[in-house]
Amino acid sequence: MSKIAIIYHSTYGHTKLQAEAVFRGAQGVPSINAQIYTAEEAAARLDELDAADAIILGCPTYMGSMSAGMKVFIEAAAKKWFTLAWKNKIAGAFTNSSSFSGDKLNTLLGLVINAMQHGMIFVGLGMMPSSNKPEAMNQITGPGPDAHNRVGSFIGPMAASFQVNPPDAPGKGDLETAEMYGRRVAEITLQFVRGRKATSTPQTKPEK
Repeated sequence: MSKIAIIYHSTYGHTKLQAEAVFRGAQGVPSINAQIYTAEEAAARLDELDAADAIILGCPTYMGSMSAGMKVFIEAAAKKWFTLAWKNKIAGAFTNSSSFSGDKLNTLLGLVINAMQHGMIFVGLGMMPSSNKPEAMNQITGPGPDAHNRVGSFIGPMAASFQVNPPDAPGKGDLETAEMYGRRVAEITLQFVRGRKATSTPQTKPEK
């Protein structure tokens, strides 16, 4: 079994729903054991994360950047940087804000840079904008709340919750996007882990 850790910070519950969708997607892949942590729980159990093959981080975007709760976790995890304990793990990221943009890109870039600092291998979304409703891209109003990758992100899932309380937000399309992302990261993790095992297996010489 390959292990995936989903670590999130959420103040109002929107990003928690997004994290749970990522978890469902990852856990639904055979041979994957996914576990979900709040940022606070993960900071207190850092050594457990050493056994994970992939770590996915998610937080809301506040004032154009990652939330303070996620930043606390990232700074606590800096002790793992000194030994590159998470080098070559698969990484991913997701975020939510109260508008279509909210400068969410800056949050995801911060999470990507954190992964690079640890020597991790980042997996993007791999999905076209409004992938399940491509006709919406020809309308001035754009994709609706049921669309996958509604805001056209390529780094990772971006959800838009506006001023709507959970569970009514994020929208159905945003949560389905997060679930598909969890599945994608899990599948790539399995490919990577199996490939690494295959290349590290000693080759026996054929008998003459």
